[in-house]
Amino acid sequence: MTLEQLRIFVAVAEREHITHAAQALNLTPSSVSHAVATLESHLRIKLFSRIGRTIELTRAGRIFHVEAAAVLARAEAARDRLLDFAMLRTGTLHLHASQTIAAYWLPKRLNLFRARYPDITLTISARNTAEVCAAIRDGIVGLGLIEGESTEPTLICQTVAADKLLLAVSPRHPWANRTPAPHELDTSEWVLRETGSGTRSAFVQALHAIGVDAANLPIAMELPSNEAVASAVETGDAATVLSASVLAGRLEAGLLHHVLFPLPERPFQLIRHPERELSPVETAFLTIL
Repeated sequence: MTLEQLRIFVAVAEREHITHAAQALNLTPSSVSHAVATLESHLRIKLFSRIGRTIELTRAGRIFHVEAAAVLARAEAARDRLLDFAMLRTGTLHLHASQTIAAYWLPKRLNLFRARYPDITLTISARNTAEVCAAIRDGIVGLGLIEGESTEPTLICQTVAADKLLLAVSPRHPWANRTPAPHELDTSEWVLRETGSGTRSAFVQALHAIGVDAANLPIAMELPSNEAVASAVETGDAATVLSASVLAGRLEAGLLHHVLFPLPERPFQLIRHPERELSPVETAFLTIL
């Protein structure tokens, strides 16, 4: 049976009149009669008794009317939910973003989105760049934001902003009073983000561009968050490279010193899978970005 057959049956059942049901449905009486007859034939049971020129529901018809009306109500509810979803009156925006973006760059954009679409739930997960790329590849989320280059070459990447990396040390560090030459970078211990982070990858690439092998740096600690790295450098004698956004507050407070070592900008990139359709919510967020 089809939803259209159920719709016709319910209309006739509510009126117990073929012509009145046909008028309400904007159909011909013959097409309504045919639909009811086809349904009865399919179910192999009579849903209406024909008494003279009138009809009335049989006992089976009354039972079936309750169920048919419930099915139509659920179908209507499903249609309304999809319409709300398409019109951005409901839904969830689930993003994975690398840590620097999630903590410092993304909140302003989320507030813009929230102001325009207040009924959308926002769920953000902070991961390192490699983990964000893997989540997009595996279809866990539809959109991701990363620092630097994607670790999955098949993903679509779109630059949405630029970021500056800074070399920082504590005010007690020898480099607080001078800028080291590239060949001197291995004379200090380092505290860096973990392998797989966008910050670590961008730094390694920058060193490679000036002929320095990052593997030769004496790394005292690898830590999984920007704040942990900055705190370790602030209270120790090592150097680090982090985003200007992460370091700004500590630099202004004099807790860390910016070493004027040239490092290139890196892109913030929005990534998605080329073969997966974006939801209306994801498309709206992409438009805002």
